[in-house]
Parts: sequence; C-alpha cells; structure tokens
Amino acid sequence: MSAAAPCIIGVRHHSPVCAQLVALRIRALRPRYVLIEGPADFNARLDELSLGHTLPLAIYSYLSGAGVQRGSWSPFAEHSPEWQALVIAREVGAQLRFIDLPAWHDAMSDLPNRYADAPEAAHEARAEAYEQALADTLAIEGRDALWDHLFEQEHDLEARALQLQTYFEHLRGDDPGSSGNRAREAHMAQWIAWAMARNDGAVLVVCGGYHAPALARLWPAAAAAASAHEPVVPQPPASDASDGSLRHGSFLVPYSYKRLDAFQGYASGMSSPMYYQWLWQHGVAAAGLQLVREIAQRLRQRKLPVSTADLIAVHTQARALAHLRGHAQPLRVDWLDAVAASLVKEAQQVPLPWAYRGAIRAGTVPLLVEAMDVLAGDVRGRLAAGTPQPPLLASVAQALADVGLELDGERRVDLLQQGGRAQSRVLHRLLLLQIPGVARSQGPALALSGERQECWQLSRPLEQQAALIEAGAYGATLADAARAILEERLRAAGNDVTALAAGLNAAAFAGLGDVSERLLHDLQAAVAAAPQLEPLGRALAVLHPLFRHGDLLGMAGTALLRSTIEAAFDRALWLLEPPVAIAAADAFAHLNAMTALRDVVRAYWADEADGATRLTLEPQRALAVFLRKAQSLASAALSRGAALGALVSLPQAADRLDMQAFDLAVPLALLRSLPPEALGDALAGLLALAREQLAQETDFIAGLDALVTVFDDDDFLRALPALRGAFAWLPPRERGRLATAVLRLHQAGHLAQSVLTAPLPARLDAEQIAAAAKRERQVWRLLEQWGVAAGDAP
Repeated sequence: MSAAAPCIIGVRHHSPVCAQLVALRIRALRPRYVLIEGPADFNARLDELSLGHTLPLAIYSYLSGAGVQRGSWSPFAEHSPEWQALVIAREVGAQLRFIDLPAWHDAMSDLPNRYADAPEAAHEARAEAYEQALADTLAIEGRDALWDHLFEQEHDLEARALQLQTYFEHLRGDDPGSSGNRAREAHMAQWIAWAMARNDGAVLVVCGGYHAPALARLWPAAAAAASAHEPVVPQPPASDASDGSLRHGSFLVPYSYKRLDAFQGYASGMSSPMYYQWLWQHGVAAAGLQLVREIAQRLRQRKLPVSTADLIAVHTQARALAHLRGHAQPLRVDWLDAVAASLVKEAQQVPLPWAYRGAIRAGTVPLLVEAMDVLAGDVRGRLAAGTPQPPLLASVAQALADVGLELDGERRVDLLQQGGRAQSRVLHRLLLLQIPGVARSQGPALALSGERQECWQLSRPLEQQAALIEAGAYGATLADAARAILEERLRAAGNDVTALAAGLNAAAFAGLGDVSERLLHDLQAAVAAAPQLEPLGRALAVLHPLFRHGDLLGMAGTALLRSTIEAAFDRALWLLEPPVAIAAADAFAHLNAMTALRDVVRAYWADEADGATRLTLEPQRALAVFLRKAQSLASAALSRGAALGALVSLPQAADRLDMQAFDLAVPLALLRSLPPEALGDALAGLLALAREQLAQETDFIAGLDALVTVFDDDDFLRALPALRGAFAWLPPRERGRLATAVLRLHQAGHLAQSVLTAPLPARLDAEQIAAAAKRERQVWRLLEQWGVAAGDAP
C-alpha cells in the first residue's frame, strides 16, 4: 500500500471475516484517520458510541415534518466491520469520522437501512447478475450461501483480503451506480481527499464493498478541491412556514438481532445474526456445534421430537455435505440442509427459508421456522446510562406522571371522571405511536360515547425505549408526535372515507382537536366522491356521535363537522335509492349504514322536540327514500327489510309521511311477498333496525310462524340458512324468549320450561356420553346432506 494512497477496505456489512480483516488492518497500519461509511452529521457525537452500551445498537436518523417522514437506521453488532473499526481505531488513537451523507438526504430516501448490501436500483442490476453467475457456476443456491462459501471459512486473512478486493471489483465493474449512490460516493470521496491532504499519517477507509472500487477512482479527482477544513455536511431542506417546520436529528437506539435478521425483513448484509456472532466469537467449527445444540433445545421445548439418533444423522449429513461442497468445516447452509434432511418428516411445499432473502414464506414447516428463529437470536441491546435521548422520552415520562399513571400491569380507567379522561388521552396517544407495552383490552369503540370504562394492559418491555426514541422523529412532545403520526397515516388513506372517519375518532380519543379540523377538509372531499353507501354509513356512525357528544373541535371545527355530516347524510341517501345487489360480505356493513341513517333522523327529531336543532337536514326525504326502498321490487330483500325496519322504528314516520301507522301487518306483508330463500334476508333487515318493536310482539311472532309452517321441506331448507342469520341479530336471551313463544304457539311451552329448569345429571357414564355423541354425529351428517350445516359440524 503506497503512502500516497488510502487503504480502502470494502466490506460486507455484519460479516465476521470482514470485521476480522478491518481489525487486523487497523492494528497493523495504525492509521492517523479511520473513515467509516456512516452518517456524517453524527461526527460531533461519536463519543456517544463509546459509553459502554450493550450491543446491538443503531444510529437512528430522521427528517420529519409536513408531508415528510424519512428515517434510516445504521445498526451495529459486535461482528459488524464498522463497529470493529470504531473500537480498534480508538485503541490505536486514530481520528474517527463518519463520511456518508446524512440519512435524511434525498440520496438515502429509498434506503431505510444504511448498511444494506442488496442492489438499490436498476443501476445495480449488474452486481446482482455477477453474484448469480458465480452462484450458478459453483452450483450454490442463495447469495448468503455463496458469501459463506467464498469468504466465511477459516483461511489466511491476507489471502481473503485479495479475494475480497477482486470480488468487489467484479461486483461493481465500471457501473456508475444509481444517482443516490453517485451522490453518496462523491461525498465520501471528499472526506478521503480531505484526510489525505493533511499529510500527517495513513488513512484507512471502511465502506460497503460495492462502493470501494468507485471511491478508489473518485478520491484523486476530489483532492484538487480539498482544503484544510472538513467537507461541508449538507443541511436539511428549508421548511415552508405555511406547512410547519421540518425536524431532523440522530439518536442512538437499542437494537435487536431480530431486527437485524434478513428473515425478519431487514435487507442486512447477513441473515441469522446469532449464528454469525457465534462464528465471530468461537470460529466455524464451534459455531456449527452451537447451532445444532440450540436448535435441538428449542425443538424439544416446543415438544417437537428430536432424538439422539436424529442429532447423529444431522452431524453425519452436515459433514458429508461440507465434504461434497469443498468446505473444511460445515458452514451454516450445510448444517441447515442437514437439519431439513434429517428432521423434517413432512413435505415442504415452499423453498427452504435459507435459499432466499426476506420474511419466511407461508407454508414453511414449523420445525424450520423455529430453526431460523434460533439463528436470528433473541439478543437485545441496551443503551448506557446518560446516553442523549430525544425530548419525547422526557415528555412521555412527564405526561404519565401528570395523570398518575405507571406502566405496571392492568389498569382500569373511568372515562366519566375528569382524571380518567386525562389518563385515557395519554394512553391513546401512546397507542397512536404504537409503543410496545401499551395495549387496550377493553373499551368503547367510539370516543365520547358515554361508556364508562377502559381496560389497559401496561408494561415496560425492552423494545419500549427504542420505539420511543424512534417516535421522537415525529415531535418533541407526546401530543405533537401523536398528531404527526396520525396525520401521516391519514395522508396515506387518501379518499378512504372510513379510514378518515376512524382517524377523527382516534383524534377524539387522544384529545387532538387541532388535527381533527384539518382532517375534516379531507373528509368532505372524500364524502363528495364516495362511490358506495357502506363506507359512508361507517363514517356517519363515527362522525354523528362525535358531533352530538363532544366539543373537541372548537367552534370552527364543529361547524366543519356539521357540514360534513350533512353532506354524508345527503350522499348516503342518494346512494341508497337505486336498486343494488348486496354481496354477502357487505350485508353487515349495509345494515349498519341503514342504522346510521335512521339514527341521524331519530336524533334530529329529538333535538327538534327540545328546540335545539343543530343539523340542517331533510328527514322527510330520508323517510321517502326508506319507503320507496321498502316498496321496490327490484331492490335486495335485505335492503327492503332494513328500510321498512327504519320506518317501523321511528314512531313519527307514519305521521310525517301522512300515512296510517306502520303496524305489524306491514312487515308481515313484506315477508309474505318474498320467496323462501329471500325471507331471512328481509327478516334480518327488519330485526337489525326494529328489533325492539318486533322481536317480542306476539302477533308478529305468530305471523312469522304461520309463514314458516306452510313451507314444504324444500322451501324450508331454502329459507333456513338466511333465517339463521336473521335471528343472529337477537341477543341470546331475546332469542330464547322468541323460541319459547313459538313453542307456546304449538302448545309445547312445557318443553321450553322443562329444558330451562331440568336439572343436569350429576354424573354421566362413558356409555351414555358415547351414545349421545353418536346421535349428535348422525344429526350433523343428515344436516350436511341437506346442505344446512356444511362446515359447521363439530
């Protein structure tokens, strides 16, 4: 290595052999400068990395603000070359610098993990093709297996260094790279030129192997413009005052091997980080034995049989595969192939999980899923005391203290107490941030609904600190961060009126009034373009209770919410009018939409009676639409029944329509006019909207019974599935009362009483149980033959 040239070491991130090579080179060369691919805006805080943390950890960098949310992680494990460069550089007294662009830079916009080796764009397709050609030539499946075969074996490191250099030169070739990579490499070249221009010692560079050949070509040209001053690190884009300020920063976060693992979705340089930590600590042979021990222990814990003979077979297979593949010792893929060959007894319908990158595919046998989880490891990092943290953590701690909350188990919150509402808002803000250890197990679906209690499960898992640090990108306070993350999700919702209404409900739960007003403008646009009734109904079911029971939004926001509800009501009626087929999957949503429309009308009349009308609606138009829908022969039976149910459930409806009362003869006449297979659908609509008026009325029950009893067997079987669905709208107690009423109509009321009051036998012998089970199976077989209970049999 010429003193006039830097020592550029191309590495694969999280590779033990590369980490060993970096440590060897720094100790041998004792350079004055060690330059590392990493976020240059963190240089002033490099000392934070040496505070005595427990690895793994990561630098989390972000850019956050109006319409922008960009974050990137630069993770370190003990076997990461970048971490060894940091440690050994301090050991020899070298000056350290990170030399890559900040994570918020546009060049990093598509790179959520800085230390990723997968090609980023079409410009890097050449690298992928080169790896594939090597793998095909060597008959190796998978880029991880190829890397292990070429480099992660115990050989002379100097020979490995030359092989690595050759490999990366062929990997990159003369490809200019993507625009993002070109910008990054230009910046890194400036740092190399700066260090070389100082002429006070050797310069060693640690960077991704894909970048190394380009940096060797680029830095001499950058030397002409080098000065005594460090290269200027780009600053974030200026914010638009009308949209709010942009925030950026970097903080250390505790990381975990699970997050590093490629099979968990991270495109890291190495999968199976636990295995490579064993490799780093103990060498190839010992790492393989540890792999087998840990997998066997895990499988036995999961009650999956693994005998001593099985383990002997695994060892024999692994050594035979290693010999066949030219490995001095079995490597990771040799051991895993041996585990699959020796322990998997059933057919594996998808590729083996170590043959591809990314999350494990559905259909992988459980034994292999457990094996890959063992190799991922459950190691979790911890930050040293005194590590700087974003202000959000202090804000969360203060918010919890202000309302008297501890994250320490089950907590019941009384929403009708002032202090309870404040506690609920803090917890809902943490829920928006998806903070581990905060989960609501019980509570109302709608904010400000008047229900009294919520039940929360609260704890402090290890992942909580990392999640809070990363959430700090959204704001310095708990309220600001919750508002920012909610707005980000709502921007992604686009014109989905249901998601937007749910967002307003979440804002109400969390007490975020100012986000709601901005959201309402989006809601208005979504309502105007809504193509279906059902999403509008879901939105009305959320918006109308918020309007009636809360003053969250202030005067301007309330006015906007009022106009949104009025527009949604008007469009929902317009969408309800035409005859439309209703898919079975949409039936529940359709009935809920009809209920929401009916409830708006009912509330309007209640306000009108109190002299406090707050909405500008045309309830008369709604009644007319309900009536036309109920009378429409072309409309779906479900919708006709629901429309009639809405009219029956509104006592004022007949007077407002200038008609005779909707007595029980009207719904029975509708049911009589329908074919057997549609009877249950219409009944479902009636019971969903007018259960209180119909379900316990003796005359209605008698009329319905008379309809059913005249069916022959074929008609009854056609009607039965939909009838079962209709009665599901009744609570169990009301269903029981209806059944009792039907039995009494047939002079069999004593049967219902005897069933309800008959004592259970104190003891049943085995023969009685077997006989009863046999009769039950016979009944289910008959029902299946009739097409009544397909798939329901126990």
